Amino acid sequence: MNLHAIDWLIVAVPLVILVVIATVTRRHVKDVSDFMTGGRLAGRYLVAVSDGVAGMGLITVVAFFEFYYHSGFAVNHWQQIATPLMLVVTLTGFVIYRFRETRAMTLAQFFELRYSRRFRVFAGVVASVAGIVNFGLFPAVGARFFVYFCGLPSEVSVGSFQVPTIAPLMLLFLGIALVMVLFGGQITIMVTDCVQGIFSYGLYILIALAIVWLFSWDQITTALLDRPAGHSMLNPFDTGELSDFNIWFILIGVFGGVYTLMAWQGNSGYNCAAANPHEAKMGKVLGMWRGGALGVMIVLLAVAAYTFLNHPDFVQGATAVNQQLDTIENPTIRTQVQVPVAISHFLPVGIAGAFLIVMLFLMVSTDTTYLHSWGSILVQDVILPFRKRPLTPRGHLRLLRWSISGVAAFAFFFSLFFPQFDYILMFFALTGSLYLGGAGAAIIGGLYWKRGTTAAAWAAMLTGGGLSLFGFVMEQAWPTIARWWLNSGYGFVPNEWLAAHTDRFPINGQWMWGVAMVASVVVYVLVSLLTCRVPHNMDRMLHRGEYARTAPVQDDAPAPERWWKRLVGIDRQFTRGDRFLAWFVFAWSMLLFGVWLVVTLWNFAVSWPDAWWAKYFWIMGVWLALVVGTITGVWFGIGGTRDLIRLFQGLKTRVRDARDDGRVIGHVNADEAEDADPDEELPRATPTAHDPPPDYATGKASLEPL
Repeated sequence: MNLHAIDWLIVAVPLVILVVIATVTRRHVKDVSDFMTGGRLAGRYLVAVSDGVAGMGLITVVAFFEFYYHSGFAVNHWQQIATPLMLVVTLTGFVIYRFRETRAMTLAQFFELRYSRRFRVFAGVVASVAGIVNFGLFPAVGARFFVYFCGLPSEVSVGSFQVPTIAPLMLLFLGIALVMVLFGGQITIMVTDCVQGIFSYGLYILIALAIVWLFSWDQITTALLDRPAGHSMLNPFDTGELSDFNIWFILIGVFGGVYTLMAWQGNSGYNCAAANPHEAKMGKVLGMWRGGALGVMIVLLAVAAYTFLNHPDFVQGATAVNQQLDTIENPTIRTQVQVPVAISHFLPVGIAGAFLIVMLFLMVSTDTTYLHSWGSILVQDVILPFRKRPLTPRGHLRLLRWSISGVAAFAFFFSLFFPQFDYILMFFALTGSLYLGGAGAAIIGGLYWKRGTTAAAWAAMLTGGGLSLFGFVMEQAWPTIARWWLNSGYGFVPNEWLAAHTDRFPINGQWMWGVAMVASVVVYVLVSLLTCRVPHNMDRMLHRGEYARTAPVQDDAPAPERWWKRLVGIDRQFTRGDRFLAWFVFAWSMLLFGVWLVVTLWNFAVSWPDAWWAKYFWIMGVWLALVVGTITGVWFGIGGTRDLIRLFQGLKTRVRDARDDGRVIGHVNADEAEDADPDEELPRATPTAHDPPPDYATGKASLEPL
């Protein structure tokens, strides 16, 4: 084993504290809304910190290791092209504000409000299948990371059988995540994620500084410059020969980032956890600051691993790493663990433990969030709409917990037996697009276009899902198909091309996702124009105008007349501090974008030497990110702690309504059915004879923990 006893102690103590916190939060779960949304009481810092930790799991870090190990700083330079677009999207609360106005617990619940119950079920099924399959790879990647980073044996004896070491590790890690979710649902997830995030900010900076101390920038630059033409890891204008992680990968990702905003339901609990739409919006604004320290740690670890394996100063260490990697037969797995294995050979005692607890935190936070999301979506959007009678809160929570446990079981067996043939990011793009390909059109069209129709939503989802399913099947079956095609002698495709592309489907997951998105938008618009007869009542769905709800949530917040305030999303709910934050985020982001734009245009005219690019990334990509990350860590630590205190205070006094369980009656949420049009006939749910519900007249639920 590679770790010292001090490293294991650094891992064990925070993990025990985390489990204790999860146990304590259980007492605050008293109804379905608590379990699903955390009571809709989260402040902006709680949302920003915890959602950020949940969104960057261990598997994502390993995926970025793959990305940066093959592309360095160069390709990611083009990511900045999205800054103005994503800035306006974030500051205006695009999608997230209107979705929070609907008061839906899940995206598919919104689909029933906007379209139909059948479409809700269909979307719930597609989202669940895509999400659960996508999550199915998480346990294996996480366990494999710990095996190779900690130097554990690849197999262990269980009786007379030899089983892969990842199997018991997956059981352990999934078990920890499952217990935490079953204890307190979204409340436990938010609290533990926030605590992990606050604790980890300092560790990100510590690990990044350790890399700067262990490797000189001259060593890193020398290694990164030793690349053939067209494969540069420093010069963004010399990456034309990169086949997968190139500028097209970035551009498709930028478009997809806007198109699928909030569509991916892996963190669905956070989409409706904020205290009101304004806090949800401000949480996204703050979220633009939270990733600096983690991002610089990831890229420094990746380029340090590349330097360790390719610089002549580290030949002895590189030899040991390559000997360990040569024992792995699967080339995809070898690539996946290359950076973790290298890191394990150069991180000193203490720093290795800090890195391991950070990765454990990232894995647990994402596992809990995904288990909660995909398990609850199965219940809320596939099972619940078929019931004619409402479940009691206790029965509803029991069903949610069984479903979540089923997702954990599936993930374990999928991870154990699924053969991985492609990069993690490509697997994400391909499996995610099964749902995301068409969901973006249905979400944006449903929230912003009153003429979007149910038929158009069906057509978009079927188009996007069908194209993505084709890509997923072809990726798995392509080697067999290509060899059969090559040997059969059929025409259409030159044999030379087939012979060069027998191992992998030539259209990667990112390109399939891009095609699916564009096709779905076109289909949604055309079908809506052909089928719209009566515009949808958007005010009722968004609780605006005569349908506005009273305190504590004020949802009707029209933008001011001045265009410069509309540009940064300022409305009448903004306090003086909110306005300062919005303008500061806008000004800082545009300043950085201005620097990027000047540098980029300069190089279109006169190319920089590679040494200049090395200096540019040293200043902008490393030290500036470290300074901003340090400030953000302190700032968010204070704000997150404050919001945690307010969350527990709010949970003690929150008025609960047992009807607020995700059901929809007559295109309104069940707890609002009595506020619907009095001339509209609304079916009333009736309780079961053997399990009476709480008093629906008063809306009071049992105050006992469930």
